[in-house]
Amino acid sequence: MTIEERRQRERIARQRLITATARALAEREGWDAVTTRRLSAEIEYSQPVLYKHFRSMEEIVEAVALEGFGELAASLREARRDTTSPDDELGRAAAAFSGFAAKNPALYDAMFVRSTRLRFAAGDAPTPLTEAFTALRDAVATVTAPRDADTLTEVLWAALHGLVMLDRHGRLRPDHRTARLDALVARFRPATS
Repeated sequence: MTIEERRQRERIARQRLITATARALAEREGWDAVTTRRLSAEIEYSQPVLYKHFRSMEEIVEAVALEGFGELAASLREARRDTTSPDDELGRAAAAFSGFAAKNPALYDAMFVRSTRLRFAAGDAPTPLTEAFTALRDAVATVTAPRDADTLTEVLWAALHGLVMLDRHGRLRPDHRTARLDALVARFRPATS
């Protein structure tokens, strides 16, 4: 291994430590507790070392969000495995999305609530964003053909996000989560004559 390869490996390890620490701290105490000063203390690196890897807290949050989108894409794909019907695929994907958000509230906030420069609808959208969208779109496409799967995926994504946030803040009846997801998924099935 060359010196440059070793340095690159160490740089990647430090970046992962920074994002993992930021994420863990945010999950424990919320994003307001995640500051460069606090991160420096937690990982025992100086603030200038943090700034060598990330120019700002926003970049750290974006890096955490990108990791989250990769995890969400994997969760959505896993949920669709071994399904018995297209309706089942979409229902399981919707449940996986909702479950991911409930299990990882601070990560979900980094992905969908906090202001970032990450854009889905851009031609240069980062791969984890497009993979997460595609994983959900693939489930939507199983029941929506020949309708526009991209637009319907955006609608489902927005509806799921609304349910997640309302549920998180106690605005919905907790014992009706499954019924709400079932009702939402039913709206995406094609009309029968």
